[in-house]
Amino acid sequence: MKQVEKDTTRELETEKVSVLLWRYAIPAIVSSMVVALYNIVDRIYIGQGVGAMAISGLSITFPLLVLLQAFGTLVGVGAATRVSIVLGMKDKHWAENILAHSLMMMFCISGSLIILSMIFLNPLLELFGGSEHTIPYAKEYLSYVLPGSIFSSLSFGAAGMMRSTGYPGKSMRVILMGAILNVILDPVFIFWFDMGIRGAAIATVISMGISATYGQWHFSKPSSYLRYRRHGFRPKKQIIGSILAIGMSPFLINAASSVIVIQVNQLLVRHGGDLAVGVHGIIGAYGMFVVMIVFGLCHGMQPIVGYNYGAGRKKRVKDAFFLTLKYASLVTGFGFIMAMLFPRLMARAFNSDPLLLDMTEHAIRISFMAFAMVGFQVVIGQFFQSIGKVKNAIILSLSRQVLFLCPALYLCSFSWGLTGVWAAMPLSDFLAAVLALILLLREKKKIYE
Repeated sequence: MKQVEKDTTRELETEKVSVLLWRYAIPAIVSSMVVALYNIVDRIYIGQGVGAMAISGLSITFPLLVLLQAFGTLVGVGAATRVSIVLGMKDKHWAENILAHSLMMMFCISGSLIILSMIFLNPLLELFGGSEHTIPYAKEYLSYVLPGSIFSSLSFGAAGMMRSTGYPGKSMRVILMGAILNVILDPVFIFWFDMGIRGAAIATVISMGISATYGQWHFSKPSSYLRYRRHGFRPKKQIIGSILAIGMSPFLINAASSVIVIQVNQLLVRHGGDLAVGVHGIIGAYGMFVVMIVFGLCHGMQPIVGYNYGAGRKKRVKDAFFLTLKYASLVTGFGFIMAMLFPRLMARAFNSDPLLLDMTEHAIRISFMAFAMVGFQVVIGQFFQSIGKVKNAIILSLSRQVLFLCPALYLCSFSWGLTGVWAAMPLSDFLAAVLALILLLREKKKIYE
């Protein structure tokens, strides 16, 4: 008996917006928090089981892994956003074309980047601020994680597409599956099998492989509202172009992050040594945990805003946006308070080295001074992306890290050394939030009035 396809997107235009936002956001928030917790726990296991220098070794792998993630979001987020808008226009056939194209593009782009990264691994790690003390740890980790990064792209891409097609619960399960498996397998491989940082890498690849398999299997089933069909795998330039146009904003965010981490690592080594690179890794882990909650809210907002914008229901677009903005600001405000009150406690979870603790406490208090404004800027940028306002989304993607942080790092570090590196971060957060407000006020009548 043939299974009936259920239109899982109808609630996007009929359900109360506040109810709908939480229905979509809670699975995304849970997924994001678990992923962030996994990254924190991963660093804790490595710091406690291998040593403080291993944290620094792991930190110099971030630019490369973030760059690979950037190309994954270029396709994954671009395709998911475009599918939301197209489904709002009631064009399911075109949405399935986008789904199939996203899979083809993911394999082509990620596969090419993995091969190039493996060939040029040594010079890349030196560029990222590695030294003779940290590069061996980084190479051991990346020798497994780099080939397996295709699984991470496939699992996150599938999760985003599930949210856009009305399966927020399944989207959460895809991410939870990989993250929870990783947390379980990490101590097994690091401590029980005594494999150190190599064990952490193997645990990551196994977990993401299982998560990716589950996510892609969903879009092969006849019962899924959207699924892979033969007609979708015929390459079409306009689909590829539309995916890349919308995906360019999150791509630039991650690509800029990669470039900035390289710049920061080089300045940290110059002014504070290898240990300062490890401190930056700890700061990044905490900041990512809070910001990932904001991105979870934005992931919940995206299908609601994209669908209703495509359907011409602008009041629902406005309501979803302002609710997300309010909750995101509360989250980053709470993150700011915690950073000011308990910086040493956060550092102690990773390692008990006294010098590392002192350096981290000082760095957290400075670098999180304007953190309360980050949620505001992120939501506005994600909102522009969700409705296809590519130009504004790209400007905001580049504002904090390229337009503001890049010059601030050199100016502040020239004046105050290591303290200046930390001080550049809140300065760029403040300026980026001001720019986001200006762009929102300039566009508001066109968007939702």
